[in-house]
Amino acid sequence: MSVPEQQSGARTPGRLYGVGLGPGDPSLMTVRAVGVIAEADVVAYHSARHGRSIARAIAADHLRPDHIEEALVYPVTTESTDHPGGYRGALDDFYEEAAARLAAHLDAGRTVAVISEGDPLFYGSYQHMHKRLAHRYPTEVVPGVTSINAAAARLGRPLVEADEVLTVLPGTLPEEELTARLAATDSAVVMKLGRTFPTVHRAMERSGRLPEARYVERATMTGERTGALADVDPDSVPYFAVAVVPSRVAERDVPEEASGGVPEGGSGAPGETAHAPESGSGSVPEGMSGAPGETAHAP
Repeated sequence: MSVPEQQSGARTPGRLYGVGLGPGDPSLMTVRAVGVIAEADVVAYHSARHGRSIARAIAADHLRPDHIEEALVYPVTTESTDHPGGYRGALDDFYEEAAARLAAHLDAGRTVAVISEGDPLFYGSYQHMHKRLAHRYPTEVVPGVTSINAAAARLGRPLVEADEVLTVLPGTLPEEELTARLAATDSAVVMKLGRTFPTVHRAMERSGRLPEARYVERATMTGERTGALADVDPDSVPYFAVAVVPSRVAERDVPEEASGGVPEGGSGAPGETAHAPESGSGSVPEGMSGAPGETAHAP
């Protein structure tokens, strides 16, 4: 604390952390993420209205009874709302209220860790707190393994090689745009499936990429499922799933049996024998929003 602060009695503000937890398997959390959670006074996480949080579940073994927990509960998870500002207005109000709650802890000198699945700044809800608070308080973002990296690892397929271009697309884009972008790129990952899966499937077919496309559901989590996108039942696809169009160079060079990933159609945590997958849900999952450009989460 500086001399002016000591003389005035001003309190040193707390530090804000955005902590990426990785794709779901707690063993994929970084050493830094574990350390920040251990140092934090407050651990905050997003969830849907049912109150369950995937981020909290991932970090559960590192939470202590003396941690102050702040559950930031989304008021809506679909675009249906009676808020006068519509869906966007409801979310903006929620983000402002959530940021104010965290700011109160920071003003009191507490260290706040906002935990999120994947990476905090890759389709993550933390970014909405970051935009509202990072210019006001000391802030650090702890990166995490994204669902894209996890999906490629579980498939055992390179995403890009040499001069190839990787395009990341939200499944919420219009079908025409998805089709055009898939046709124009070398490799692609389509996020936010669930209710968007029929549109993504049609775009893959229209762009000529369906034979190459692979599907990964809940990568590294319980109920993981992988396989050819063309074989997936649309009614079984949850939000926590991605479509992957792998490297074309790698496809030419690597034999199918040498891919090293989970056998297609298999499931299970890393190191486990593949087993029959759990049935998926088509609903928006914990702490996630299905609207274009919105996640609480990203795999």
